[in-house]
Parts: sequence; C-alpha cells; structure tokens
Amino acid sequence: MRNKIIILSFVLSIQLLNQTAQAQTPANFTPASYQDAERNNRITTTFPVVEDMIKQYAATNHFPGYAFGIVVDGKLVFKSSGGYANLEQKIPATSSSMFRIASMSKSFTSLAILQLRDQGKLHLDDPVEKYIPALKGQGLTKDAPAITIRHLMSHSAGFPEDNPWGDRQLADTEEELLKLIKGGISFSTAAGLEYEYSNLGFAMLGYIIHKVSGLTYDAYIKKNILVPIGMNETTYEFANVPEKTLANGYRYINNDWRKETLLHDGIYGAMGGMITSIDMFSKYVALHETAWPERNDAETFPLKRSSLREMHQSSKFISLIPNYTYPSGRVIAATNSYTYGLNWMHDALGRNSVGHSGGLPGFGSNWRFLPEYGIGVILFANVTYAPTSTINFAVLDTIVQLAKLKPRVVSISPLLQKRKIQLVSMLPNFTTSVYIFAENFFEDYPIETLKKEAAAILKEAGEIISVGEMVAENQMRGYCIIQCQTKKIKLAFTLTPENPGLIQEYHLAIIP
Repeated sequence: MRNKIIILSFVLSIQLLNQTAQAQTPANFTPASYQDAERNNRITTTFPVVEDMIKQYAATNHFPGYAFGIVVDGKLVFKSSGGYANLEQKIPATSSSMFRIASMSKSFTSLAILQLRDQGKLHLDDPVEKYIPALKGQGLTKDAPAITIRHLMSHSAGFPEDNPWGDRQLADTEEELLKLIKGGISFSTAAGLEYEYSNLGFAMLGYIIHKVSGLTYDAYIKKNILVPIGMNETTYEFANVPEKTLANGYRYINNDWRKETLLHDGIYGAMGGMITSIDMFSKYVALHETAWPERNDAETFPLKRSSLREMHQSSKFISLIPNYTYPSGRVIAATNSYTYGLNWMHDALGRNSVGHSGGLPGFGSNWRFLPEYGIGVILFANVTYAPTSTINFAVLDTIVQLAKLKPRVVSISPLLQKRKIQLVSMLPNFTTSVYIFAENFFEDYPIETLKKEAAAILKEAGEIISVGEMVAENQMRGYCIIQCQTKKIKLAFTLTPENPGLIQEYHLAIIP
C-alpha cells in the first residue's frame, strides 16, 4: 500500500502544479462561473411549460393584463404577456407596458440608502430623529430605543402594519408626512423587537434621502440608480408615461373590471410608487444577479457588489414555516425574513430566494430570484392586489426541477486544493515534520490514534484507487471522496485563519 500511496502522491503533486499555475486568484472570481450552454438549453426547454402556467394563472385570477419575464445570469431570456394594459382602448399588455409595481419600489429606496451609506453620508444606525427631529422621544414606551435607519429598512421600527392605509397616502407631500409625525405616531411594539410591515417607515426613508442628498428621493434614484443601469424611462409619476404604454389599474368586482384612479407621485412613492416595464425591470434583476459570486473584478455597478449582497441576507426574522407548501404540493420547512427592502427565504433543501411583492389599488406584482442558481422571475398584473408571488414561486420551482438545475458550485481555492493533496499523500502515516498542521492539531488528534484509525479505515476499505475532486464548502473548508478497492472514504478538513491556513480539524470515515 505504501508504494501505491507514494505513486498517488506524485500524481497528485503534478496535478497541483498544473492547477496552481491556472488558479492564482481567489475562488469565485468570475460572474459567469455557473453559466454553461447545456444548462441554459435545459432552462429554455421549460419556457413553454412556464408560459402555460402563467396564462392559466392569469385567467383564473382575472388579470386584465400581465407581463412576465425570466432573467438568467443577468440577461432577460424569456418574456411573455397577455390581456390588456388598457381595457377601454384595447391596448395589449406587452413587456414594454408600464405597470405601477407598488412595494417592489422599496428595494430601490433601500439601495439608495446603502449607496449614501457607502459614500459616508449616513450610517444605518443613525437615529432617525437626526433627520426628522419631530420623531425624538417617540416610541411605545419610555425605555424603547431610538428608532434607527436600520429599523426603518427592516420593518422593525415599532410602527403598526399599515396596509391598505399606506396605499392611499401615495401622493402625500413631505410637509404632510412631517405634520403626521409631529402629531405623534401610534406604536404597536418597541423599536427593534419585531417585524411589522410599515409603509410609513419607507416614506421616512424617502425623506431622509432628500435631507442627505439634496435631491428628492425619486430624483436621486433616477440619477444614481435607474439611469446608470439603463432603466431610463422608469418613473414615479404616471403623468410622465405616454398613454399608449401606461397600464391602467383595475379592480375585479361583480364579474367585471372597474378602473382604479391612479395617484400622483408623493413622498409615499418611496414605498410603492415606481412605474416600469418588464424590459426595464429585468435590468434591475440582472444587477442583483450579477452581484454574485463575490470576486476581484472591478466595480462597475452604481452600488458596491458587497452592498447588494448585503441586501440578500436576513436582517429581521419574520417566521419559521415548518409546513411550507410549494405550489406543486411539496411540503418543505422554510424560514422567512426581511432584509433591506427585500424578502429572504431559506428552505430545508438549502435554497435561498430573494425578492419582493407589490400591491396597490389596481396593481399586483412580484419578483424573486435564486442567487445560487442565477435565475429570477418577474410578474406584473393590473388588478388590485394581484396574487403574483404564488405563481412566481411555482415557476422558479418548476424550472429548477425540470431543468435539473444545481446551485452554483463554490470554486476551490488553490490552498484548499494544496492541503488536500498534502493530507492524502501522508495517509495513513501522519508525520509531525510536515508543516501543514495547526498547533492544535496533534493535541486534539494524538498522532498514534490518528495512525491507528486511518490504518483501520484503509484496511477495511482496501487500497486507494482514486481521489475525487475537492468539494469546497467555503474557501477554508471542504471534503473529497476517496475511492478504495471495496469502499469509499470521505476526507474532510478545515483550515485556520492564519496565512497560509493550516489544517486544524480533520475527519476520515467510511461512507455507509
């Protein structure tokens, strides 16, 4: 066996030299790391199924009109639409129809706040009273903490849930907002304790953007986010949209549609006033998708990629759903949280999804994407509170299953690969003379015990035939599968935070 291990060590060393020559940058260095033509072809074959799903769902839920899109690896690869954007004039809904997307607007407001934070113009833990003095001293109790910008962004300021009241405040001015605050806010909880959805909180964020930047929230977002990513015609004011492209909003009552009155832009537009199309909003989805994976490329976005990824992390826990049921009927436990202007969900399959719904009199919308799969969906409809999130979950789940998609694989750092080769080469006869083990290693794993355990495992499994590729859990931890004559062995290890990292933890076991 010793000769076979020496030969294997030599082969692995040659492989290492080749791999190291090609891999001197850290892992996840390209945004296209999970793209491949065969995968994209499989995704394309699902489009007819998806289109049928959307059509049937739209008819069942009485959508006057709708527009839908799929964004893969930063590109709008499929779009579909049906019905009418304007029932009175029989103007068909298309991917260029301009729908009001309601609370999907919130993430743009949060993105603007993060951009100002990155510029050093504010801090997320600033008390809101710094920008809105009338809020000073307000809270559920005298011992409640001061409300911060972070509280507003994560719906944890203690304000009561305000749907549908907030929907009717869309056109309110900044002066009316300040008058409301000066009159005293009614609180449901103390700040920071619980998640409770608040449109008022996002109106305050819109005001803070104005105070800090000198531009109204909509002008700031237009200049610093929308135009840089190509959403040039996106607006918050319906009067700016040509009638031929504007989607009217409707309410379905008594088996018929009643036209809803559109509200003009005001300070509450920061929580739900944006008007855009699938063609344009797909560029925003692309912005979020291409923030992944983390890498060394130059920053080219209007916001740092790290700040975009910050928006994709849980900020305020909402609920644990032990029996969450996907539209397909599969029951899978999931947890639900709010981030900054977005919703974050993690299920028992290990899938993360990020997005947001929107609902106003006349409209319903939703977008959601899977960061680790590089795929997202968007659906706009022009009927009051259209239930768009359910079908988008169903579509994503369908595409993942039918196309047999796998999450993006974490690329292997050269150091992790190097340590694997070094570790395998000395099995089962560990030596303390090779400087690859951390100072704790032989204290936690006595060398005679290590030798005895490894020898017993290899005796049972047989001689080593081949060593599989390293599976990286992150840049400093992973495992590989070793194929032996009669059984497979799993070798797992973790490196220290030193530079270079050394092996601090190790596990070798026969796979049942």
